[in-house]
Amino acid sequence: MAIAAFYQHDRPGESPLDAVYVTLIGVKNNEHVAANLTAIRGQIDDVARQAGRDPNEVRLIAVSKNHPAEAVAAAVAAGQRHFGESTIQDASGKISRFANAGLTWHFIGNLQSNKAKFLPGNFHWWHSLNSVKLAERVSRLAVEQSLVIDSLIEVNITGDPAKHGVSPDALDTLLDELLKKQMPGIRLRGLMGIGPHPASELEIRSAFAALRELRDAVRVRHALPDFSELSMGMSGDYVEAIREGSTMVRIGTAIFGERDYR
Repeated sequence: MAIAAFYQHDRPGESPLDAVYVTLIGVKNNEHVAANLTAIRGQIDDVARQAGRDPNEVRLIAVSKNHPAEAVAAAVAAGQRHFGESTIQDASGKISRFANAGLTWHFIGNLQSNKAKFLPGNFHWWHSLNSVKLAERVSRLAVEQSLVIDSLIEVNITGDPAKHGVSPDALDTLLDELLKKQMPGIRLRGLMGIGPHPASELEIRSAFAALRELRDAVRVRHALPDFSELSMGMSGDYVEAIREGSTMVRIGTAIFGERDYR
C-alpha cells in the first residue's frame, strides 16, 4: 500500500498551488511507479507554472539506484526516459538490459578514477565532475569512442564535509583549468548541487538560489553559452529547487519507494 506524505505551507494567504502534495511511497510492487510518475509530473508542471516558468524547462530524472531492473521497466512503460545512477556496478546490468529502449542515463554519484572507463558509452550525462584529473581521464576515454559527455560541475553549496564537490570559491579556478585543457570528450553544461538537510524552506531556497546565481555569474565570466543547466532538487526538496530555477530534478524515493541497501 502506498504511504502518502505531503509537503505544504501553512502561511495564510497562499494559493492552492502552494500546498504541493508529494506521493512518498513504500513500493512493494511496481504498479505504483506509473501512478507516482503521473503525480510527480503534475506537481512539477504546477510548481513551474506558479513560478512563471515553462514546465518543459524541468527535466525529471528518475533515480533508480539500488532499485531492480523491474522497477526501471515499470517507469519505462510509464513513459520515463531519463534515469540516474550513482554506482557503475549497480547501473551496468540495467543499462545493458535497456540498451535498445532509447533511454538517457545520468551518472549522479561520486566517480572513482578506476571506474571512469565505464562512463563513456553508458552514460550520456555526468553530474559530478569535481576534478581536472578525472575530467581529463573521462574526456580521453570518450574521445577514443568518438563520444562527448554532457557534464555538470558538482558544487558543495552547503559546505558539508560529508558531501563531494568543489567549494563555490574554488569554482572559477576549476573552470579556468578545465577550459585551458581543451577537453573535447566532455561538454560543460552547468552545475549540480545538493541542498541542506535538515533545513527550513528558507534555508533550502537560499542554497539553491546561491547555486543559480553562481551558474549565471560563471557563465558570463567564462563565456559559456551552453552552461545553462542546474541539477538540484530531490524527493524532499524539488519544489524549492524548481522555484529557484532547477532544470533537472533527481527523484528516486517519491517514484520507486525506499531503497533496499541489502
